[in-house]
Amino acid sequence: MEEFKVNIAQPVLDDLKAKIKNTRWTDEILNSGWTYGASMPYMKELAHYWMDGFDWRKTESQINAFPNFMADIDGYPIHALHIKGNGKKSLPLIITHGWPGSFLEMMKLIPLLTNDEDFSIDLVIPSLPGFGFSGRVTHPGCNAWLIAELWVKLMKQLGYDKFLVQGGDFGAAVATALGLRHAEHVLAVHVNYIPGSYKPWLPPGEDLREEELPFQKKLASWLEAEGGYSHLHRTKPLTLAYGLNDSPVGLCAWITEKFHGWSAPKENNEQAFTADELLDNVTLYWVTETIHSSIRLYNENSKAPFHFGEKDFVQMPVGVSRFPFEAPFPPRQYIERGYNIQHWTDQPAGGHFAALEQPELLANDIKQFSEIFR
Repeated sequence: MEEFKVNIAQPVLDDLKAKIKNTRWTDEILNSGWTYGASMPYMKELAHYWMDGFDWRKTESQINAFPNFMADIDGYPIHALHIKGNGKKSLPLIITHGWPGSFLEMMKLIPLLTNDEDFSIDLVIPSLPGFGFSGRVTHPGCNAWLIAELWVKLMKQLGYDKFLVQGGDFGAAVATALGLRHAEHVLAVHVNYIPGSYKPWLPPGEDLREEELPFQKKLASWLEAEGGYSHLHRTKPLTLAYGLNDSPVGLCAWITEKFHGWSAPKENNEQAFTADELLDNVTLYWVTETIHSSIRLYNENSKAPFHFGEKDFVQMPVGVSRFPFEAPFPPRQYIERGYNIQHWTDQPAGGHFAALEQPELLANDIKQFSEIFR
């Protein structure tokens, strides 16, 4: 395990600006907004700022202000932040991001979770394999189940044998895998998402209850309207990656559309996320060249879905934070078939990127849930 500092070579940043400047823009249906995908006027405005106003070096300074390290876990280079809490007592927590996010999403949570003088959090924020500064994965088999094993070994290297886990998106899948297969190390599980492939065990002859059925229709409708990206990620990620890895604006549009569509309704992304917040994340994908290795995780997870068997049940306490614009989200009755829910919060605002969009709400819910261990 070695200390890590971010310092992207200047020629990489210069090349990025040159590629943005030389973008060959497509046509559009005038005044169509976000109907057909990422809004053309918005993307042109964002690209102009990316080229002439955005400062990646400022982002680097913000990252380097926290303790960063690189660890070799079973041959996987894993980048993580490790911030110890200031409290008289601290609870270790590993929090995992998803796609198209990154560890940067979680940085607003750091002061909210670590600065309580009485009871705080020792916070570990890793980058998934193939994301950010963690090493790109060039062989098959790295899925949420394997990542859960890596996280146990990572936490052991940091001196934690038992810990709390938290996650949304892919992070919720990793948290679930930790709860199912590594219960001896997991104190509790907190999630703000349920794995998309989750199917609980149903005894022979038992059907879903009436209140669970509308979710199935809602999920099918959402996948029809919004799930094209996921199908492509699961099936042909490499073909997509040729374009996204070569075009900064293409990459930015692919990611920014999700930040727009998966957060609270708005006319402009900056009502939920600033241009700097969006470009911090997109630039991280660009400079690390991780768009292919990140989206391929969809393919790997599809081969090992969360279809619970008769004995599969997350036994330790589970906390669920449901944000209103996180869709689709299963009903509590459906989730309780596979999770021991001891804490549930219907949040008043926010969506998929809760740590970035509503950090206070998410941090407060994590702290309330962790009170059971005080």
